[in-house]
Amino acid sequence: MTRVHMMEDFETGIRKTFDGSLAALVLASICIVVFGALIQVSFGAYSTTLAQAWNAVFDPKVVTNPEVLSALLFGNELPRNVSLSDETTIIWSIRLPRVFVAVLVGANLAISGAIFQAVTRNELASPYILGVSHGAGLAVLLTLVVFSGLSLFLPVFAALGGIAAFLVVYAIAWKGGTSPIRLVLAGFIVGTICYSFQRGLFFFAQDIGVVQTALAWTTGSLTGVGWEQVRIILVPTLFVVPVGLLASRQLNLLLLGERTARSLGMSVERVRFALSALAILAASAAISVAGIVSFVGLIVPHIVRNVVGTDYRKVVLGCLFVGPALVVGADVGARLALNPVQVPVGIVTGLVGGPYFLYLMRKRKKLGEL
Repeated sequence: MTRVHMMEDFETGIRKTFDGSLAALVLASICIVVFGALIQVSFGAYSTTLAQAWNAVFDPKVVTNPEVLSALLFGNELPRNVSLSDETTIIWSIRLPRVFVAVLVGANLAISGAIFQAVTRNELASPYILGVSHGAGLAVLLTLVVFSGLSLFLPVFAALGGIAAFLVVYAIAWKGGTSPIRLVLAGFIVGTICYSFQRGLFFFAQDIGVVQTALAWTTGSLTGVGWEQVRIILVPTLFVVPVGLLASRQLNLLLLGERTARSLGMSVERVRFALSALAILAASAAISVAGIVSFVGLIVPHIVRNVVGTDYRKVVLGCLFVGPALVVGADVGARLALNPVQVPVGIVTGLVGGPYFLYLMRKRKKLGEL
């Protein structure tokens, strides 16, 4: 009988979480990702029709053969008895990985921003605004320019850089507690300093290739990403997503305020530290493969909350789908706007996020505390 009640409670919780507004948001996001992916895989130096691209994506020689799929994902040689068409080879080796990276980057940045906004109770918080993105970017550039032999550990250094930047921001903002305005100002200060160091590192780069790579990091770019980048970001994503979903109750409690959360038995500082570490891991994973893609972590949680409300069980789940839709859509625009010149995706998200940030400032009478 107890087990039956538990199942009924679980089903009730699922129904309450996945209501009509969230279902519509998820469905719309999936449609944008699928449509954007189809456009992405259809355009390039080797052009294909939409039908050819669709057939290549669902080529039975790939999708029904685990050996081929594992060879692509893990960078191994294809089985000798398998020969793929030119369209399938190009799309599965070059174009599809870019879509997968965009999806994973969008999900990580959106979830990171949602967590930061709950942890700080600040609707202006995001990895970019709080200086985490610039701190992680500085660590990545430092590795590329000065310690190029350690580039295999880029995700680790990105995470360390993001953690260091956030700790400095928190220390600057702390004055018997923190406030939304102090956190934003401290994040701006730390971000500006890290950005200045990033620009200074260019003078120490001797290889033009390193300079070009560094520029891609600072603007946020998905050009040239492949299955290696998918592997790099996939591992932390498989940790961030389920933990972020499971932590939605704690995030809801934090939004009630420290006094209320403590009265309900929460160790506020420990939970805040753990969730901040999770948000930093998510942002750093995205930055390690795509560079600084600005404003995704700021605007996606706002979009989701405007549709589904403030319950973080819905917000985190919504961010998991809306984030990829935004980055995939922005990458399509970045790739096709000035074709054949490819604009970095971070520039497109910045052009979208900047006006949206201004819209929030004009719309809200009291901007800052969530």
